[in-house]
Amino acid sequence: MKRGITCLVLTCIVVIAVILTSCGTTTSTSTTSSITTSTQTSITTSVTTSSTVQTSTSNTTTAVVSTTVTSTGNWWDTLGTPIYGGTITERWAVSPTTWDPYDGTAGTVGPAGLQSLVQADYTLNPSIWDIAETGFPAPQYFIGELATSFEMPNSYSMVFQLRQDVYWWNIAPANGRQFVASDVVDHFDRCLGLGNGYTVPSAWWAGQSAYKPLLSVVATGNFTVTFTFQQGTNPYTILNTMMSANLNACYENPESVTAYGNLENWHHALGTGPYFTTDYVSDSSITEVANPNYYETDLRYPGNKFPYITTRIILIIPSNPTAEAAMRVGKIDVYASMPTQDALNMEKTNPDLVVKNAFPRNELTIDPNDQAAPFNDINVRIAMQHAIDSHLIASTIYEGYADPDPAGMSQNQMTGSPYYPYPTWPQSLKDTYAYNPTLAKQMLATAGYPNGFSTSCILENDCNMDLWAVVQSELASVGINMSITTMDPASWQNYILTARKLTALCARPQGQTGQSTNPLTMMVLCTTGYNIDYININNPQIDTWYANANTAQSIDQVFQITNQFLQYYATQHYAISLVEPLLFNLEVPWIGGAQSVSLLGVKSDPATICGDEVWINSH
Repeated sequence: MKRGITCLVLTCIVVIAVILTSCGTTTSTSTTSSITTSTQTSITTSVTTSSTVQTSTSNTTTAVVSTTVTSTGNWWDTLGTPIYGGTITERWAVSPTTWDPYDGTAGTVGPAGLQSLVQADYTLNPSIWDIAETGFPAPQYFIGELATSFEMPNSYSMVFQLRQDVYWWNIAPANGRQFVASDVVDHFDRCLGLGNGYTVPSAWWAGQSAYKPLLSVVATGNFTVTFTFQQGTNPYTILNTMMSANLNACYENPESVTAYGNLENWHHALGTGPYFTTDYVSDSSITEVANPNYYETDLRYPGNKFPYITTRIILIIPSNPTAEAAMRVGKIDVYASMPTQDALNMEKTNPDLVVKNAFPRNELTIDPNDQAAPFNDINVRIAMQHAIDSHLIASTIYEGYADPDPAGMSQNQMTGSPYYPYPTWPQSLKDTYAYNPTLAKQMLATAGYPNGFSTSCILENDCNMDLWAVVQSELASVGINMSITTMDPASWQNYILTARKLTALCARPQGQTGQSTNPLTMMVLCTTGYNIDYININNPQIDTWYANANTAQSIDQVFQITNQFLQYYATQHYAISLVEPLLFNLEVPWIGGAQSVSLLGVKSDPATICGDEVWINSH
């Protein structure tokens, strides 16, 4: 692409919490927290704590104030000078499914107001680990949010020290009281049935396997919380669980729960975060304004209070074409994960937009039922792989904006012991993924199909049909005649995932083996009986590796096991690799503070688009 696109293959779609600042006097002190497991795996994190004296409680402002920043030689100097004020408008595809963490956190609006103990370290130099691009802030790259520090005194517990300058919104029944350790305890007791009058977990939380080993959450002081897990739970799982923004980022106000019973009404979902909801129209829009008493300051620009932006508007636009049209005419300011061709067209019609590569979440694959003939023969699966010219597909259908090399669970975008990126593979393994139709015919003959065979493939109807026409033609050239049936996404999921009726091939816009940057999640996708292992891998060796990883007593041991699994997985061709097309993030050019090739920041929950370290430049 022209000037707008940065050719990197990594990114995360992370959030801009847009907010106003209040006038206050803040002093910051730096502390260091060390996380140490029983095997002396040590993680050190720099955490900044703040003591804030509020001098204003005004809820609104019309002033646009620029903060002068002297060049410090830090990587973020290139992001510009922060400016306060302004409004940003983003798009969500669906309305929130709930406002109450008790019913699940993945669909809440909570990240705008309900916060986590920890957050990604948005000051981390991207050359060390680009949190924005990978979408996976490894545990060593977390810092405190509601917490000032955290440690693992042994391999089965974590202790968090809370900030003492955090206050609930000044709205009844919270009335601006201080956030304390008992608030954390109340949340987990209520959601997981751990005590305090709650004996069973909610339906949603009961299904969260990561929290099953959690035995208790105890306030050991007004600002100290201790989490105790079953002994034998691996420390990587504990760290990842406690630092998962998706699962624990939503601490609800206990007084509101007592007063109303639940938080299904958005007016009752009170938090501590940078801004709060002032209006919500289901299937239409959400409006949020800055919290004038928000505690956090910008670690990159000392003395600057978060947030920078005053108002955040979220438009609910289910249709991608409608959302793209809204972006084209300036009704929304950001668009996450736009398909390649749409982004190319958008750049032509709106050359002023900033267009950035987005980390592709899923490699496209042909997904067979690996227990059904002929796909239970690895030679047939490799023959199918040899029939596919992924490099040609990448350069033609996706105009070069795709990775033709197999990714699957190998994580080509990431390096380090948990992963097995394609560039590190031996040539003999790479050769099994290479386009070679002559060898494909030979392997089919050896497998007992000298004349090929006929089969069928069930596609979601939002798949790229140009791609599948090419795949169909290339398979036919080696004797595999594949008919195609399309289903809408809901019907496809019911047929493939729920009813488990797959007998041959299927595919959707994200491959089954997909992309997960958490190495344990990569492995569980392939374990016997897992609810979305619809390709039926059913391999006892993988099941054993997963069991061993879950009881390993050091992070290094976990990563050794996951790496063994990934190397083995790459040899088995459980799914046939196609390409990994890039998606694109688009934003208006007057957004400042966006890190690297991320959309709009890194420090907030990736369930939404906006993060509070971003500002609006004059335009």
